[in-house]
Amino acid sequence: MSWIRTREIKDPAACHDAFVNSDFEAFPKETGDFLCKLIQIGMDRVWMARYSLSLPQVDVFSIRPERTVIGFLTDSSSSVRYCGAQILPGDIIINRASEAHQQTDRGFHGGTMSLPSNELNAAVEAVVGCDFVQKLAKPIIRPSPALMSRLLKLHKAVGQLAHDNPEIIELPEVCRALDDRLLHLMVRCLAEGAGVEATTGGRRHDAIIAKFEEYLAAHPDRPLYLTEICAGIGVAERTLRAACDEHLGMGPIRYLTLRRMHLVRRALLGAEAKEASVTRIVTDHGFWELGRFSVAYRTIFGESPSETLRRPADRQAAYRNRPSSLPADAIAGGLS
Repeated sequence: MSWIRTREIKDPAACHDAFVNSDFEAFPKETGDFLCKLIQIGMDRVWMARYSLSLPQVDVFSIRPERTVIGFLTDSSSSVRYCGAQILPGDIIINRASEAHQQTDRGFHGGTMSLPSNELNAAVEAVVGCDFVQKLAKPIIRPSPALMSRLLKLHKAVGQLAHDNPEIIELPEVCRALDDRLLHLMVRCLAEGAGVEATTGGRRHDAIIAKFEEYLAAHPDRPLYLTEICAGIGVAERTLRAACDEHLGMGPIRYLTLRRMHLVRRALLGAEAKEASVTRIVTDHGFWELGRFSVAYRTIFGESPSETLRRPADRQAAYRNRPSSLPADAIAGGLS
């Protein structure tokens, strides 16, 4: 049985449940009109999505373990860095059930496909006659251009069909045929592609960023300083700056401030105006220079904190103060 889900999200605070198979947090790096356009299609085994992001941003997400998810660029002019690695047009990212960061530019277009994790090896054996668990240990696969082009064309065609004529995909025979064709191309691209090796430095930076996120989540309600953060996670300032620049495209303090600004906004949107205090919410997130904060907040979001609090927005469930509860030692290799 198929399903189709289409969304246009105009506030990054509403992105946390945008994707059906992950927790997704969006932190735009520039001011402007935020827009995430997303179409998701579910078939018997394959789920797929196509999405676009209007603003340059840092995304933090974790994939739920039930499915193996791959991602790729759907527009050759788009640019993304995934866990510090520059992703080229034609590359496939293998996302795992752990926290990851990506940096996107303005006007980004991307796509995903997923398959139940326990079915992937069986599908590979059926299509190409071999097991490739070791290849999946590499986060980036580079298929042949011809194979990847076929996958991208089919992915685009299915997305367009779902947008223009969704009733056709709901026909059982059509759904089964598309599901089988997408699965076949996905498996061939993964099995016949060349794995891109991660550097030792890149793996170490993955672990440092996980430690950094854990430290920020553990101290949400007071100002943090760079020397304190470095001491708390046990890395040199220079190393932390390099890891943040690679993964986040900015320094650690700028990311901390950007992250907390968005968390303040989510808290304001989720609060009852008659019961909540802007001052209390802002200081609870570690900001104490209230005048300076208000100016910065208006610059980023185009309104004052009090206007956000009074806005009749959809009251959502409580927001967590980080995208994932996975511990840093889940990152392969750790810091040792």
